[in-house]
Amino acid sequence: QVQLVESGGGLVQAGGSLRLSCAASGRTFSSYGMAWFRQGPGKEREFVAGIGWIGGRTYYADSVLGRFTISRDNAKNTVSLQMNTLKPEDTAVYYCAGDHLGMGYPSGSYDVWGQGTQVTVSS
Repeated sequence: QVQLVESGGGLVQAGGSLRLSCAASGRTFSSYGMAWFRQGPGKEREFVAGIGWIGGRTYYADSVLGRFTISRDNAKNTVSLQMNTLKPEDTAVYYCAGDHLGMGYPSGSYDVWGQGTQVTVSS
């Protein structure tokens, strides 16, 4: 069974950068598509970025395209989200999620979730 733990959240000024990391346990990690979701105040959870099991394909929400970059290191069992040019609208709890079907699509079957890490962007 894969378990996920996020880290790297915090408080940052608008225009700044932050890097989130997700540590995974489980020997099947490399078979999972991975993604980051977020849930802001008063908002529904939304897809942010995803990456396929081989790390060759990535997917981004329009709202973060060009600012955020998702990556994974299967040898280290980690997935990261580099967030640049942060905006107050990026304030949310960010969750790492795993798709056992392996693709990392926005519509993937995400059945493994981390506890979340808070990102707060001040104006």
